[in-house]
Amino acid sequence: MRSLVMQYQSDIRGLNAYDRHKKFLNDYVSYYGKGKSTNEKLPIKTDRDTLREGYRFIRSEEDDMDASWEQRLVKRYYDKLFKEYCIADMSHYKVGKIGLRWRTEKEVISGKGQFICGNKHCDVKDGLASYEVNFSYFEAGENKQALVKLILCDRCAEKLHYKRRKEKEQIEKREKGDRIRKRELLEVVDDLDNEGSEEKRRGAIMLFFSQSLNWSFCSIELPPYLEGRFKQTTVTCDLNPSQVEQLLNCLEYISSKISFGST
Repeated sequence: MRSLVMQYQSDIRGLNAYDRHKKFLNDYVSYYGKGKSTNEKLPIKTDRDTLREGYRFIRSEEDDMDASWEQRLVKRYYDKLFKEYCIADMSHYKVGKIGLRWRTEKEVISGKGQFICGNKHCDVKDGLASYEVNFSYFEAGENKQALVKLILCDRCAEKLHYKRRKEKEQIEKREKGDRIRKRELLEVVDDLDNEGSEEKRRGAIMLFFSQSLNWSFCSIELPPYLEGRFKQTTVTCDLNPSQVEQLLNCLEYISSKISFGST
């Protein structure tokens, strides 16, 4: 009996306060509670959970005025961060999403983010450059902005501007295509003299709409000289605002190039 008591005391000493509390409750329920178990896991809010809920990338005066223990814990962590340069997470750079955070003391000592590339997955030390980034982010139900500094290598700097560069390339590609289509149309229009037939004028108009708006007029027979240059696509009846704007621009252009006859 004495050995059992000593073993029980030894087991108790090896537990922390919370584990001792659970063991005492389990023993009490096992002895007095007709075998009811108390091993249910209770929701526990850790310091990590508190930091995740209360952390702000840039704290406001209202945040500092909050005297709750949660905000005091968050502020102590926030004050330990170094806010001269940021560390970037570029794992989703192709969709234009980049995560930023402040540096820790360990990163400042190692030079990460200042003498080593600020991308968390890059350790390049040569060819670094400083960038000022207008960081737009969503936090605590609000859209916020902050101007921060990033030190990046050439390769990671390309990732930083990847989405904007791709959008610019797409716009230039569309504009180039529009110029080519208008030039081709202009070649057709120049071949039409003022005494050309109504059939030729209609054919030029059809060609313009087909190549500029990618619309089709399948029910209209084109003249032989336009065969092979007309794009057959699905006919669309309902126009969205963008198509209406395109239509008005086309009509303005056509009115300056082709004289309409009565139908």
